[in-house]
Amino acid sequence: MAAFLLFLLLSGFYSGIAAQRSPLNITLGSSLAPTGNSSSWLSQSGLFAFGFYQQRDGYAVGVFLAGIPQKTAVWTANRDSPIFSSNVSLILSTDGRLILQQPEGQNITVVYPSQPISSASMLDSGNFVLYNSDKEIIWQSFEHPTNSLLPRQQLIAGQELISSASETDDSRGNFRLKMQKDGNLVQYPVGTGDVAENSYWTSTTDGDGPNMTLNLEDDAHLYLINSSVNIVKNISDGGHPKNEMIYLMKIDVDGIFRLYSHSIDQGGNWSIIWESSTDNCVPKGLCGFNAFCTKIDDLVECKCLPGFQFVNQGNWSLGCKRGFLPESCSSTNSNVNYTIESLEHTAWDDGTFFRLETSTREDCAKACLEDCNCEAAFFKDGHCKKQKLPLTYGRRADDLNVALVKVGNPANNNEGVIQSSPQKNRKEEDRVYILKIGISLAVFGALISLFAGVYVHRNRAWACKQVLGNGNVEFDKNVAPRTFTFAELEQATNEFREELGRGAFGTVYKGILPNSNKVVAVKKLEKVLTEGEKEFQNEISVIGKTHHRNLVQLLGYCLDGAKRLLVYEYMSNGSLEKFLHKPENHPTWDERMKIACDIARGILYLHEECETQIIHCDIKPQNILMDESRCAKISDFGLAKLLKNDQTRTYTGVRGTRGYVAPEWFRKLPVTVKADVYSFGIVLLEIICCRKSVDCTSPESVAILEEWAYQCFEAGELYKLVGDQEVDDVRELERMVKIALWCVQDEPALRPSMKKVLLMLEGTVDIPDPPSLTSFLIAI
Repeated sequence: MAAFLLFLLLSGFYSGIAAQRSPLNITLGSSLAPTGNSSSWLSQSGLFAFGFYQQRDGYAVGVFLAGIPQKTAVWTANRDSPIFSSNVSLILSTDGRLILQQPEGQNITVVYPSQPISSASMLDSGNFVLYNSDKEIIWQSFEHPTNSLLPRQQLIAGQELISSASETDDSRGNFRLKMQKDGNLVQYPVGTGDVAENSYWTSTTDGDGPNMTLNLEDDAHLYLINSSVNIVKNISDGGHPKNEMIYLMKIDVDGIFRLYSHSIDQGGNWSIIWESSTDNCVPKGLCGFNAFCTKIDDLVECKCLPGFQFVNQGNWSLGCKRGFLPESCSSTNSNVNYTIESLEHTAWDDGTFFRLETSTREDCAKACLEDCNCEAAFFKDGHCKKQKLPLTYGRRADDLNVALVKVGNPANNNEGVIQSSPQKNRKEEDRVYILKIGISLAVFGALISLFAGVYVHRNRAWACKQVLGNGNVEFDKNVAPRTFTFAELEQATNEFREELGRGAFGTVYKGILPNSNKVVAVKKLEKVLTEGEKEFQNEISVIGKTHHRNLVQLLGYCLDGAKRLLVYEYMSNGSLEKFLHKPENHPTWDERMKIACDIARGILYLHEECETQIIHCDIKPQNILMDESRCAKISDFGLAKLLKNDQTRTYTGVRGTRGYVAPEWFRKLPVTVKADVYSFGIVLLEIICCRKSVDCTSPESVAILEEWAYQCFEAGELYKLVGDQEVDDVRELERMVKIALWCVQDEPALRPSMKKVLLMLEGTVDIPDPPSLTSFLIAI
């Protein structure tokens, strides 16, 4: 500890000397041009510069190393759109602003200090600073790192470094390194939540302090230091003497963060001192959806799943798309033949929606082929896990896991059919001989299938009788939801003592099933008592067939005369409302993006992918529950209006909750799945803004959320919607708002489908500007 304190004192001493060297003063009215001799402002030693540096076919503005042959950028301004043409000027204006002036007259602000700028300096440390009239620092680049750290620079709690898009484009890329407020330094893909399943490197220092900082020191040590100025962890091994080398820590384009050194006095290249991983396939998201990373020697390559092709061959991070057109589960006439392709020794993120025990991979493949909702399956050690696309975070691994991918081929187009060993130019006799063998095998197989079917049917019937007839048998995911007696649920809930919440259909209580100690949520239904037993059981049958990771799962039910109860999985984090409407619980921007996608996937399943199409009719934050991993799941969908197979719309009285209800409910117009799209749009705005859709305590101009959101969009003032929340990518904010405004259009035909909504959320399709919310208003 004493040695460390001495080190800090010496660092402060040297910093003081640097501060006394009278850095070059940049005065008001100074300007730079991308070309010529006045393209940057140099530090006193000439090692660092602030100004224009070349990027792709244009110029970016930032701090870069000018004193070495390789002009390396260490901080970039305007990362959302960093590339400018040669006819732009950088000006420290006389009214105290640092701006980029373009020929067409539109000025772009480079930084936003708290006060007007009086002067600026490029320091020898690599820190670009702005001063007020009292010579006090009002802004400095060291406090706003982009993808790099220099010696004596910190990454404080809550900040993150984001990789560049490419070696020639310093706009935001695909990976981030975050100094979390729990003390953990973690690497994630951009656009994902700060949860363990998304991380691919961690310092394992969570819980070591709420105000930890990552520090790069002059001797090339990377330290994690807590608020008591104690070193919690020494990440790197240090480097060479300070006066010979310059050090740089950077999160690279490939997602790995590295510590580099470069000789100041000599030429050469940057040398790697330390790196977070030597395996370039470790960064999650490197290969995008439906693709996996392979590594042969030092060569890294992304490959698509069988039957898939890259969205953009030049950009692996965009992932892969199907090379065939899949059939909808609601289609009765399939024109697609499906086969299963195996992919050995690969590891993927587990997005299982259904598990079953099987002895062979063949059984697992068959189970996936027979399930319309299954698009792939993972088989390992007798466990078969059905998956929905997209598959994420794929990589080759020394793992026994086998990915079984469902691949479609047009039934009438043999060109695309996958065959195990194609043969050409066979003789006619060979064809006849093979045909005979094939017919014989088919007949034999049919007999075997018949005997097997009888055997399986008898065993399943016996199993169902055991489950339904024995009160001690707990819920089995392979069969329908089990029945409970009222007495059983009364005992499980301790006479309905602990209330979890009240909804439109009844009250929910916490319970513990006595034989398994499984925690459940029991809903006492109050507003469906007019339905007969047959109708109720029909609804239960439909609910029992809906399985998706973003739907709250029904475990069982009770039908005891007028007493009707549903037993659901318990969601430990409560409703989304708790997270959005309580300031202390507000999710981060990345968490909001994940929640929005979770909800969209759940609604899409209800609309297009489950056996019986379901319109929820009451999408709102109170009906969206959060599990222990903050995964959003939709509840109460089983109590919504159910559509029969031959129906596409319904006329009914107003349902749902005011503020989230689509206009067609009030106009006695046909109500379709687009009613849920409208409600989702309102919820999406609530997720963006972390406020209620109708706030009667606010001024009239901002009380109705969708109207205020459109006003902010039209005025180019989207920052008002998020208040103090830091949004790193304003393009992402604009995309989210545009999606929401399309969803809340008055005319249902203008609203996108949930499939289109999900594609827009994932950034795979362009989003045009939405029309005014009243442009297509239909008179009531």
